[in-house]
Amino acid sequence: MSAAERSNETRDVTLVEAVNMALHRAMADDENVVVLGEDIATNGGVFRATVGLKEAFGFKRVMDTPLAENLIAGTAIGMATQGLKPVAEFQFMGFIYAGMEQIVSHAARMRNRTRGRLHCPLVFRAPFGGGIHAPEHHSESTEALFAHIPGLRVVIPSSPQRAYGLLLAAIRNPDPVIFLEPKRIYRAVTQSVEDNGEALPLDTFFTLREGDDVTLITWGACVMETLQAADKLAEQGVSCEVIDVATVSPLDRETLLCSVAKTGRAVIIHEACRNGGVGAEVAASIAEAAFLDLQAPVVRVTGYDTVMPYYRNEQYYLPQGEDIVTAVEQVIAL
Repeated sequence: MSAAERSNETRDVTLVEAVNMALHRAMADDENVVVLGEDIATNGGVFRATVGLKEAFGFKRVMDTPLAENLIAGTAIGMATQGLKPVAEFQFMGFIYAGMEQIVSHAARMRNRTRGRLHCPLVFRAPFGGGIHAPEHHSESTEALFAHIPGLRVVIPSSPQRAYGLLLAAIRNPDPVIFLEPKRIYRAVTQSVEDNGEALPLDTFFTLREGDDVTLITWGACVMETLQAADKLAEQGVSCEVIDVATVSPLDRETLLCSVAKTGRAVIIHEACRNGGVGAEVAASIAEAAFLDLQAPVVRVTGYDTVMPYYRNEQYYLPQGEDIVTAVEQVIAL
């Protein structure tokens, strides 16, 4: 289907279907967009995020690769420096580490190394996070590794609408983007998404719910539990403002600080381990620039500083709605 034929088509889709929709749109709009990864062409990817792309755009633009993440990363970087806009998929975030040398030493540094002569407009996609009863290396939440690297953007959608708009923005961005898709909510909800080709802004926090008593800051799959906790707290008379970080690097500190100045309290929720997590940077930003606005210490609700356990114990590792409610009750009481 051409871009013109797809224009303004609106469908109720899941998050993974919204990713597929955005890829179709980007490839129809720009012939320089190519897709590569393990089993993404003939089989449509392990989560079926790339179903139909090979049939629509052919094997020269939708490429199955060997099981070699370092090769995938390096090939994508080479393509990007020569005028293409590759979207490379790593089957799981836990497999991305084999490509880290290419991503950190080359993709992130290309603009700086060449003094702007070469750009690296590429997207590395990876399903991430726990909650689907997967084996080891399949449930990683290590976004902080990439958030620490200058030259990389790290983007995490939390709904079908944001997956569509943010992926389009990432593909059109002139620099490398790590696009992490929370697989726990790949098919958890559906939203009406218009295939209009409109991107959402990167580097921007999204305020999902207005509130006056406490700011809840989260991203990825944890947005679901956070909104549920906000509903429960509303029944207790506690008004929560809910912020979806969406881009964990660079952080939209302006939106963050404006919200905390209004509410005076902040609770940060993420499933990654606590030590050195992105939540620590969010907390530090609040402490540095909004300390006098705080009526209580900043509290974090996070995963543990351990390897993600196997599926029987996943629920004990992942932040739950009751954990968020308890944290908010603590800061409200102070």
